[in-house]
Amino acid sequence: MWLQGRRKARRAQDGGPAVAFFHPYCNAGGGGERVLWCSLRALMQRYPSVSFVVYTGDQGVTGEQILEGAQQRFSITLPRPVTFIFLRHRVLVEASSYPHFTLLGQSVGSMFLGWEALTAFIPDLYVDSMGYAFTLPIFRYLGGCEVASYVHYPTVSTDMLSVVRERNARFNNADFISRNPVLSAVKVVYYCCFALLYGLAGSCSDVIMVNSTWTLGHILALWRAPSRTGVVYPPCDVRAFLDLGQEEDDKKCHSIVSVGQFRPEKNHQLQIRAFHKLLDRKRDGLGGRESLRLVLIGGCRNQEDEERVLKLRGLCQELGISDRVEFKLNIPFEELKRELVDATIGLHTMQNEHFGIGVVECMAAGAIVLAHKSGGPKLDIVVPFEGGQTGFLADSEDSYAAAMETILAMSPSARLEIRYNARDSVERFSDQEFESCFLAAMESLMSKLER
Repeated sequence: MWLQGRRKARRAQDGGPAVAFFHPYCNAGGGGERVLWCSLRALMQRYPSVSFVVYTGDQGVTGEQILEGAQQRFSITLPRPVTFIFLRHRVLVEASSYPHFTLLGQSVGSMFLGWEALTAFIPDLYVDSMGYAFTLPIFRYLGGCEVASYVHYPTVSTDMLSVVRERNARFNNADFISRNPVLSAVKVVYYCCFALLYGLAGSCSDVIMVNSTWTLGHILALWRAPSRTGVVYPPCDVRAFLDLGQEEDDKKCHSIVSVGQFRPEKNHQLQIRAFHKLLDRKRDGLGGRESLRLVLIGGCRNQEDEERVLKLRGLCQELGISDRVEFKLNIPFEELKRELVDATIGLHTMQNEHFGIGVVECMAAGAIVLAHKSGGPKLDIVVPFEGGQTGFLADSEDSYAAAMETILAMSPSARLEIRYNARDSVERFSDQEFESCFLAAMESLMSKLER
């Protein structure tokens, strides 16, 4: 095919193989972007003769500005240059472009965006590092590329099917659908058909890496490629926090800090409402309302995220707690580190979070984690370590408020014991562990490139 001929001609001209990462939002500040930059750093150091490309949809910025942002947000500097291919049609994968049949629309849109990427540059190895599985067959069968994928979150899952079958209203299941049995049945059929197509697309990947036990279960069920699938925990900059030391925290003022992009599934509303209940339920030992503050830290990718923040600010005003809630958007890594080190509680509320890098960072910084009782936090992170407690789990406004009250009422020495347990447990999520596991998973494909 002419595309494959172009790939061979490009390789002959460049004098070596090329690896391309598909990451349309590479200038965002989330955990997926940390995976991208750590992956590139690890591969660049191991394979000096290979060149690297990133397909991005970020407009209005230069490659230098993107790399500078990665350094500021994650303290990651690449050892040598990377080429950026700027895609013009990222709107094709924006959820706002598809008011209905959003999953299908975004997936078809990703195929067109993938085609734009492929025709702009044809790599030897293609890596989808953001979860656009429908681009995999484009690069494998049309471009003749080796393909790999790092899955943060399954596009469709059995949990989503359960929500629709049980007719529960959620951020991805509108009220008018959950109340209507016919529409719910149609949506179940739609999800089942989409899951079949998603599985076929994902199974094209030569190497499949997933970020947690929870994601592994869903991808094995959908993509059905157990021999090519394995868990590679995402990189968390735990060393930056573990080096800071830890002391007893006999504080008079307590901050409750949340770290996560301002997306609907992160459920910041639950955090605000639970904090409001905590203030209402305050006990004498808490030192009163003025001793508590909620700090919401996260990245804003686009106008939708910014509008979401405005609505959250409005909720704080409605509940009368604006004076106790702070929003910190797209802040530098050093400021993030200061907030986490000073925090008493690290708060997380996303149901079925695939992993939870923010949860790990909170634990490494010494904040006592209060996470959602599901997904990665429940299965992989907030688990006993050498018989000791590493944090708390909750799943409702009342249980979150009660857990926060319990943590704040504990003695400094009791909190310190949980902190030590948690910090010791997160070494397995370090950048070094990620790079070792990532390189091991990619070794078979990278070896092919060098032949």
